[in-house]
Amino acid sequence: MAAFWKSGLTNVIIPNSVTTIGGSAFESCSGLTSVTIGSGVTSFGSKAFYSENIVTVNSLFEEPSAIEGKSSSSSVFHGDTYVYGKLKVPFGTKDKYKATKGWRDFDTIEEGVDVEIPGAEKCATPTISYSKGELTFSCDTEGAICKYTIADADIQSGSGNKVQLSVAYQVSVVAMKDGYNNSETAEATLCWVDFQPQTEGVEVATALQSIEAQPVLIQTNGQVVRITGAPEGSAIAIYDTSGQLVGSGKATAGTTDISTQLCNGGIAIVKIGDRAVKVVVK
Repeated sequence: MAAFWKSGLTNVIIPNSVTTIGGSAFESCSGLTSVTIGSGVTSFGSKAFYSENIVTVNSLFEEPSAIEGKSSSSSVFHGDTYVYGKLKVPFGTKDKYKATKGWRDFDTIEEGVDVEIPGAEKCATPTISYSKGELTFSCDTEGAICKYTIADADIQSGSGNKVQLSVAYQVSVVAMKDGYNNSETAEATLCWVDFQPQTEGVEVATALQSIEAQPVLIQTNGQVVRITGAPEGSAIAIYDTSGQLVGSGKATAGTTDISTQLCNGGIAIVKIGDRAVKVVVK
């Protein structure tokens, strides 16, 4: 009872091996903002997490059991947590939580637990590929779900009568699976390279410029820059931010790997033909 009452904890992770959380165990911990509850917990004591500043509750239960909710004098969580906090649950279980006593009192319930679980296996880092207009993410961890973000920068700058266009997308993806820790983040840059500039022109019917372009995926792994999809035989040069050449080669069918001397976190400027793209070395 009251094992950590009024302690200075800011983050609590209950391992899957724990089955019971005593009454008032984390009550009145004013600095506590995040709680992760392992899937092995079967019993919650009165006011177990009754701390008003908790804003994130990660629950790892696939099958949630009823708990005392905010209308009970024995409520597991403080009333403010139900209103202002966020309950994050395993994928595919949101409806179960919304139908279960106590858990359904949370105003905000989201799928996708994002937390390191002590002793849990980590998902394999996903791979990124592109073909025929589709990005594909895959992970060797069976059942893992890939969560991605894509940021684009189409119009970079404008000057006088010219506008410099850059069609490039920064792709980041993380693999997640309930009971596993999230994978490392895989990143890539997707861009398009004009490979037949002599065919560019204005179509009379539409007054649109017709440009044949080829999609290119650029990824880094340590000091190696991997270029997939560049036009066969096109020159590839890699520079650092000072303009010094740090690697070069020619595109071959499929994928081309070029070693550099760049350090982790550095910026590589990859030039394919007349097209240059910045990527971060990871």
